[in-house]
Amino acid sequence: MRLIWAVLLMAATVFAADATGKWKGTLETDNGSLEIEYDFKAEDGKLTGTASSQMGTISISDGKVEGETLTFTIATGEYTVIHKGIVSGDEMKISADVGSRTLEIVAKRVPAAPQP
Repeated sequence: MRLIWAVLLMAATVFAADATGKWKGTLETDNGSLEIEYDFKAEDGKLTGTASSQMGTISISDGKVEGETLTFTIATGEYTVIHKGIVSGDEMKISADVGSRTLEIVAKRVPAAPQP
């Protein structure tokens, strides 16, 4: 029985989204485009990191990774924004719920800088 659980846990890890790293996307707002950079670390089903834009950098909270889906929250002084993303290779489609609105963001993985 333990062997079966071990195999299932390993399979879940293999199919987990590879969200760790930097991602860049653009959010279209009523005031124009806003470039956003995410810096994520995914480990053991937990997602941590930051989101940055021209307005500053803020930490994410309540981050989770389940398969190819990730969820996290960003709390600003004005809003609590709930994000849900689907990772597919080097692209991530994110829906951000802000009050009664849902905003769509497509983010691309930023290639890691080569190590000397």
